[in-house]
Amino acid sequence: MSLSLDIRKDFGGFRLDMALEVENERLALLGASGCGKSMTLRCIAGIVTPDEGRIVLNGRTLFDSARRINLPPQQRRVGLLFQNYALFPNMTVEQNITSGIRERLPREEKRRLCAGIMEKFNLTGLEKHRPAQLSGGQQQRVALARILISRPEILLLDEPFSALDSYLRWELEQELMRVLREFSGPAILVSHNRDEVYRICNRVAVVKNGSVDALDDREPLFAHPPTYQAALLTGCKNFSAVRRLDEHHVEALDWGGTFTCGRPVGEEIRYLGVRPHFVHPAAGQTENTLTCRVVQVIDNLVDIIVLCAPPVPDRHQPPLQLRFKREEWAPYQGREEITLYFDPRALLLLRD
Repeated sequence: MSLSLDIRKDFGGFRLDMALEVENERLALLGASGCGKSMTLRCIAGIVTPDEGRIVLNGRTLFDSARRINLPPQQRRVGLLFQNYALFPNMTVEQNITSGIRERLPREEKRRLCAGIMEKFNLTGLEKHRPAQLSGGQQQRVALARILISRPEILLLDEPFSALDSYLRWELEQELMRVLREFSGPAILVSHNRDEVYRICNRVAVVKNGSVDALDDREPLFAHPPTYQAALLTGCKNFSAVRRLDEHHVEALDWGGTFTCGRPVGEEIRYLGVRPHFVHPAAGQTENTLTCRVVQVIDNLVDIIVLCAPPVPDRHQPPLQLRFKREEWAPYQGREEITLYFDPRALLLLRD
């Protein structure tokens, strides 16, 4: 099971230029709003037609501009879960689900298939309800049931939790993970929520301005993002432009000082990044330290957020955002300055 995608589409002020190879896996498209994630899914599903390129699913050509192939959505065997679920408001739950059946089957056979998948999604008893009578979680289950009864070869999930209240998200995320474990084909999840992506997917493509900015397995991408955008979207809060000094040293222009890095510094490196929980008060270290002014201390229930201004007054950069355990911060409570230690192994070396 695989998807091969290489497409381009010009929207005037925005250009989609996406190339992806997706195996039998759960791939996330992680990116800011408007970067082209959802549009990519719509091109795969056949709702939007690219200007040029190819889309091949399990050896079947869905789209090929050179060969003038463009299968309609109903022939693609692609299951797309929209953000708003796109249920038919004038149909019952049973009718919505059976509308996904592609084959010509007797009515009783359709009802039997529908009853089986409704039981699987804990929807039994809601057959005659209409979408307006359902909760957000029930609507999502109906939409998933309609997709799966059509026996798709790939699942496309467009921010499936964005329409749900926060207290429902965890329960339905677990439900979706069960569906994905049982599904035999590839799945692509669109999201801008890094925690959601980390829990659900095993590979991540960071999307920036209509193209793939970075692509890797989940663990290495989060541990060592290669670009500024990938670091930002995976939770890094602190960045400085840098000047490369040699293979292991950079000058942090926005923080001040010279830093030793735990990985080789290539000529392409433009930024240094560090996550809030990887900076600690210095305990005798003299290398990779900064003495910063404490701007604000915020009680964050389980930890302490400390905003610190680095000693570079003319750069007009936001303060460093750091997170400390309560017991770690306690000796420094009330101080106006603190000397911080930046572990070389925790420093992220980033391209544009």
